Amino acid sequence: MTAAANPEPEERILLVDDNPLNLQVLMETLQSRQSRLLVAKNGETALTISRKTHPDLILLDIMMPGMDGYEVIRRLKAEAKTADIPVIFLSALDQTGDKVRGLELGAVDYVTKPFQAEEVLARVDTHLTIHRLRREVQQQKDQLERELETVSKVQRNLLPKSLPAMEGLQLAAHYETSRYAGGDYYDVVKIDADKIGVMVADAEGHSTPAAVLMAMTCALFRSQKHLWDDPGGMIQTLNRHLCKVAEPSFVTGLYMTVDIAQRRVQVARAGHPPPMFYRAADGQATESHVPGVMVLGFDDFGDVPVTTFDLAPGDLVLAYTDGLTERFSASEAIYGEERLLTVLQNHAAGSPERLCEAVMEDLSRFAGGRPADDDQAFVAFKLV
Repeated sequence: MTAAANPEPEERILLVDDNPLNLQVLMETLQSRQSRLLVAKNGETALTISRKTHPDLILLDIMMPGMDGYEVIRRLKAEAKTADIPVIFLSALDQTGDKVRGLELGAVDYVTKPFQAEEVLARVDTHLTIHRLRREVQQQKDQLERELETVSKVQRNLLPKSLPAMEGLQLAAHYETSRYAGGDYYDVVKIDADKIGVMVADAEGHSTPAAVLMAMTCALFRSQKHLWDDPGGMIQTLNRHLCKVAEPSFVTGLYMTVDIAQRRVQVARAGHPPPMFYRAADGQATESHVPGVMVLGFDDFGDVPVTTFDLAPGDLVLAYTDGLTERFSASEAIYGEERLLTVLQNHAAGSPERLCEAVMEDLSRFAGGRPADDDQAFVAFKLV
């Protein structure tokens, strides 16, 4: 037996008028709708009923003893619980100024008395439909937000819970999505007592599809433990697997191994911004020249070039996603690599953690309150 569908909730219409005859006419006019009709003969009762039952629509008279209709709607709109209830004024006041005042106070419509039944029914149908659609959209929005919050929690659980503690190396990272979930990803793995691997990646797009692709990239990277010490092989293998699942999207990626004992970094990248280096010996921050291959997940490619850099104590390396340098300000200016290099140079003498804080502080000042259009992730490490 097929289960009966849940019936639609009964619509509630509150009729507010101090004249019993007017209320009777309204009830007879609206009885064909089979809505639940609630009645109030004064403003105080109307407010009480509205707070308790939250009607779908209120038909409100203006000229009533004690509290008039204007004051009723003021109070309705002042309370969060009743502010969204649509109100139609029905009044003998037919001057333009009266209508404008009612609409300015938040009414959705204004019908003058004596009214025609057909007109009232048409206005009621229209505004109940609008109210119902708005409520359905809000419910769908709330559901989507709950789903995105869940995706975001799952996604953050994929990121490292903590960074490995390595003698002779300081590490810090920052991660921020433009929405509830995003496509940026970073990872830091301990290869042996003197070596770590640093992965930074950026799945195309935002929200749930990018988050799913990010999760795939994470799973692939962690499953290839035998390649953690092989930057070129890691990038090549990630590409081979992502080509099977990423279409039509793609991922940019940068993978580095850091040998603390040898004071050496090896870098391989695929369509990703190259890392930035701060050299303590000359006090200069520069963008490195690292040849690479095209993005991951688009097409097969051959061997991946690996670039080796020597490090000295005090040198600092920053790997980031382009959501950082491509952040826009309120005036549509772009943050850019030069500004990031300046922040790196000015704060490289401190810890990587302080550098991350300085970058986000400067980015916030630059954006001037404009929300981020893209996700942002970066990892910084310093030889000590």
